[in-house]
Amino acid sequence: MMFITLIKFRKKARDVVEVGKKIMQNLPPNVKIIGTYWTLGRYDAAWLYEGASEKDAIKLWLDAGDVVRTETLVTISREDAMKLL
Repeated sequence: MMFITLIKFRKKARDVVEVGKKIMQNLPPNVKIIGTYWTLGRYDAAWLYEGASEKDAIKLWLDAGDVVRTETLVTISREDAMKLL
C-alpha cells in the first residue's frame, strides 16, 4: 500500500527534524520511504511511503505526536482507479 502523510509542525523545525531522523532510523520492517518533502501552504511537509497495511502508517507516527500533527492519505495508482470505473 502507498501512503501520503501531510505534516504540520507543532514545534520548531529543528525539533521536528530530530524526531524525523529517529523515525527514519526506526522504521517498521515493512515500511519503505519513497520521499520526504518540505512544502508551502497549509502543511509544512509531506512523506510518501509504502507499507503492508494501515497499521504500518499508524506505527510510523505514534512517537511524533508531540512535535507534529499529521493527516495520512491511503493512495491507489491512477491505473488501479481507472479499473474501478
